[in-house]
Amino acid sequence: MLLIYFISVLCGARAAVFYDSYSGTPITAERVKQHDKANTTFWCVNEIEPCDPKEGRRIDGSCNNLKFPSRGATHTPFARVLPPVFSANFEPKKAADGSDLPLARYLRTSLVPVGRIPSQMFTALAVHDFVFMSADIVSLHDTVNYIVWKPYCCTERGRTDYACTPNPVPADDPVHRFSGIRCLNMTRPETFQSIGCIKNGTTPERIVSSTPLLDLSVIYGNGLQNLLQRGRLFQGGLLKFEVEDGRVWPPKYNTTAHICFANQRPQETRCHLMPEDGGNTLGGINLMTIWFWRHHNFIARNLAALNPCWTDDKLFEIARDINIAVSLQIYYYELLPIFFGYDNMVKDGVITPTGGFRDPYNSDVMPQVSLEYPFVLRWVHTIQNGPLKMYDKDGYYMKQIPIVNLTLRTGYIGLDDNLDLMTQGSFRQGSDNVDHTADFDITEVGLGPHQYVSDLMTSDLAKNRLFGFQPYVKYREFCFGNKVKSFDDLHGSIDPERIEMLKDVYKSVEDIDLLAAIWLEKPLNGGFAPPTFYCLVIEQLRRNMVSDRHWYERPNRPNAYTAAQLAEIRKATIARLLCDVGDTVTRIQPRAFLKAGYHNQMCNCEQITGIDYSAWKDPTCEVESFWSKFV
Repeated sequence: MLLIYFISVLCGARAAVFYDSYSGTPITAERVKQHDKANTTFWCVNEIEPCDPKEGRRIDGSCNNLKFPSRGATHTPFARVLPPVFSANFEPKKAADGSDLPLARYLRTSLVPVGRIPSQMFTALAVHDFVFMSADIVSLHDTVNYIVWKPYCCTERGRTDYACTPNPVPADDPVHRFSGIRCLNMTRPETFQSIGCIKNGTTPERIVSSTPLLDLSVIYGNGLQNLLQRGRLFQGGLLKFEVEDGRVWPPKYNTTAHICFANQRPQETRCHLMPEDGGNTLGGINLMTIWFWRHHNFIARNLAALNPCWTDDKLFEIARDINIAVSLQIYYYELLPIFFGYDNMVKDGVITPTGGFRDPYNSDVMPQVSLEYPFVLRWVHTIQNGPLKMYDKDGYYMKQIPIVNLTLRTGYIGLDDNLDLMTQGSFRQGSDNVDHTADFDITEVGLGPHQYVSDLMTSDLAKNRLFGFQPYVKYREFCFGNKVKSFDDLHGSIDPERIEMLKDVYKSVEDIDLLAAIWLEKPLNGGFAPPTFYCLVIEQLRRNMVSDRHWYERPNRPNAYTAAQLAEIRKATIARLLCDVGDTVTRIQPRAFLKAGYHNQMCNCEQITGIDYSAWKDPTCEVESFWSKFV
């Protein structure tokens, strides 16, 4: 199907339409020329072929909504749960009395103690999947902006660069009072305005290069050209791959001037030839990318063995569709319930307890990401363990490396047996504990060798304000209906001692930043996550289902699963995936996002149930094979 579609484009069978990426409306060829001249076409213009209601999910995300073909494609604007609030000239809002809010670094050091307490419940694998699924709907350019292109924001040069917005470090900072460091480098998020898509003087709207729905764009990219030219093998439905020292890898990008510039050459050379380079970012994302890249080919080979008459295109499309469905099944039904509570998610309509089809699609809801969703996912920084520990296949500890030192450093994973050891470590090591503290590598190192000093959580809080999020109390009202008029009204959602901490740093309860309060909230009933975090994530999870015409549980989507096939997708688990594609994984606990122990003992992979691909057996292949004897 994909090849036929591509050929029709080359032959001019269907005329493409140009859309303004911000408004989602068609624009003229003359307007496109203006963007070409300004070098803003990539960001501001989407070129989209006419939609076919019967076609499957497009690589670039277009035509997911048939009424608005460009919505769901790259550069689709973010939605907002609540309207933004800014002070003059769209600078971060002031306190209720008109004064400046407390410094982000001061708040972080005042509200979040630093320590390293490993969880006895959750594994590092849980954090890897959180970050991987977040990477699917955001892009790295905002971070690359201040660690590569503009590392000077704390210097005199940064004072004259509007893009720079560094975080001051107080003179009495508990860590840097004697170091002389008084500034942490950071830049403003890229927006449709800063890129040049729309005029300045309007509310800044963040822009990213990912598709807004969860579609494994980290694996498949965001553009048809990239996938056709770089990702696909065009044999047996496979993605390109390399075999080195007996290990299977995504194909290597050999140019040194690339996203893996932290590789320590000449030993570290591996850098994945990813369609959009999303897999070469953080250590956890990198591992998950390798596994899901391999998993596509694992699926394709199973389908090809069952259906020898299927074309490369058909094998690829169905393997991709299954791979995406598996990632969603694991995220919605395995990872999130252990943090949010299974019963909570059923009650809020995010997952179904019946196991059958459901059709939540509503074409009036645009396929978009709420800006609040990827932002509040930064709460996961509080459960990120600093060291990435490595184990052999028998569970013996071997070594460790700070995970922050693997940012943009794919090459380390390719050295020696590191991939094998990291894979084993992912389900043996605990995450950091859910306890209102944060690991000091996250709060004082952050970006490894890329910045001399960096505090990820200070940057998170500063971005809270740059995005114009309303105060915490407004989100609390949105989520739970209760108005918070005084600090005393926080009792029940935040422990008394932490309310005292908020009183010490904020003048008014209306000044409390969204993320600052999420750091301090008590876990929700039946789960382990902060309630407001839960609310804003759940809001987006519903939006994903309702706005995605290709949602895997729908019975009426193009190329929908049969009941038997959907039942097989329901069997997908992260443990089975690692058994199928993980290096040296022969034993694992069935619920691998949770540490091995009572009721979750490690067992042989043969005991871990997986997908039976015979549900996809095509009987017409057997008919063709029979008649071929007489041809």
